[in-house]
Amino acid sequence: MTVQDLQQLLAYWREGSDYDWGTAQSLLRAKRYPYALFMGHLSLEKLLKGLIVKETRDHAPFTHNLAYLAGKLPFEFSKERIVFLEEINSFNIEARYPDEKRELYKRATKEFTRRMMKEIGLVRLWLIKKY
Repeated sequence: MTVQDLQQLLAYWREGSDYDWGTAQSLLRAKRYPYALFMGHLSLEKLLKGLIVKETRDHAPFTHNLAYLAGKLPFEFSKERIVFLEEINSFNIEARYPDEKRELYKRATKEFTRRMMKEIGLVRLWLIKKY
């Protein structure tokens, strides 16, 4: 992978993450809580994939599992942060499939979603510093 290819791929993942985070914030304001959480997941996924590309100089794995992606990076994630990423994984699955979607709709109250989005935002900032 050339330096130019690497830079383009890193920009692709970072810009995608930023766009998805903005979308998540818009959905939160619109009270579309399950989809705000889904977009929050996607935003973290893209940052993690970008960091994997940065570290390996190769394409990121084809997975949506945040904890798995975090495990591919050479820096330390606290146990609490891994547990949080595993919880965020459920928003990806539950937002996509009808039966699981009903469960997410029940969980995604205003308070729950705001708390989770705040935490997603903190993880985003931590990952961006490593970018």
